[in-house]
Amino acid sequence: MGVWGTSLYSGDFAMDLRGTIGAILRLPFDVDKLVDILCEHELTAAMNPDDEDHATFWLVLADQFAKRGIDSERARSTALAIIDADADVAAVGKLGMKRADIRKRRKMLHELRARILEKPSGPTRRATLKNPQPLMMEAGDVLVYPTCGGRSINPYYPSKELNVYYDKGGPRPWEQDGWAAMVVIDCGRAFGFLSWYRGVTIVYAQPGKPSVDNLRGEVLWRLDSPGTCSASHFKKMELEKIGVLPIDQEKLKRVFPDLRPGVSAAVQDISIANSMNTAPDVQASSIPKPGELAKGHARTVMGIEQILQQ
Repeated sequence: MGVWGTSLYSGDFAMDLRGTIGAILRLPFDVDKLVDILCEHELTAAMNPDDEDHATFWLVLADQFAKRGIDSERARSTALAIIDADADVAAVGKLGMKRADIRKRRKMLHELRARILEKPSGPTRRATLKNPQPLMMEAGDVLVYPTCGGRSINPYYPSKELNVYYDKGGPRPWEQDGWAAMVVIDCGRAFGFLSWYRGVTIVYAQPGKPSVDNLRGEVLWRLDSPGTCSASHFKKMELEKIGVLPIDQEKLKRVFPDLRPGVSAAVQDISIANSMNTAPDVQASSIPKPGELAKGHARTVMGIEQILQQ
């Protein structure tokens, strides 16, 4: 859980949940459905009273709904029951919160209780998605993109020219010195609306622009976490589709077991750019041998043919 203060959002879980709620509220569903989705997304915290994040889940949910003028009897009544039973105070007490801080926490909960009890005066309009987000890539797409020291272009900068990275010598401008490639192995939409993608990238950047032919054979590929990719990010990263390779889903499961849909990445809007860098930017500890698991979720496969249809 990691609580580092007395406010409701003085913890990693609460901070992450606030962002998740903001994303879920973009979905064009009624309030009860939204609460169900949030509970499914954080199933243990939402449904297990013994979980250390249980109280935080319902308090944050009720608080965010109250601040946004969204009326949910389930969120409100559950949060009030947690406050009245001192369940949150008990949870932070177990984590070692001092008595003086617990008194501050109680004051915060008192203010939160009053805020939750103020029901919205009328229906609240939400800015929701009218249509599912478009899929910028499909499973099997082969894409190439420029790199600098193994780094792809950071799409959060306004332009490539403003892209700055840091090394031991300080800030440096992004300047292309190589090429990388990615094969999309899976994609989908969380809750039918929020798009996500998962790819494998070549481990070592190449000096020249790759072709589909020179990506075959003894080339090491790395699997990392899934992510999102808007049309703007696709353009900024200078992604270029150069072909399609047929993914064999059964082979894929054997090579990369325990793959799960990228729902969390879609909800939290984590860009796939975070998983597209190559060596030398990617450290050796994050490049396991094929069949092994590195820190995080990284895996590798020697030869893209191992996950392709015959």
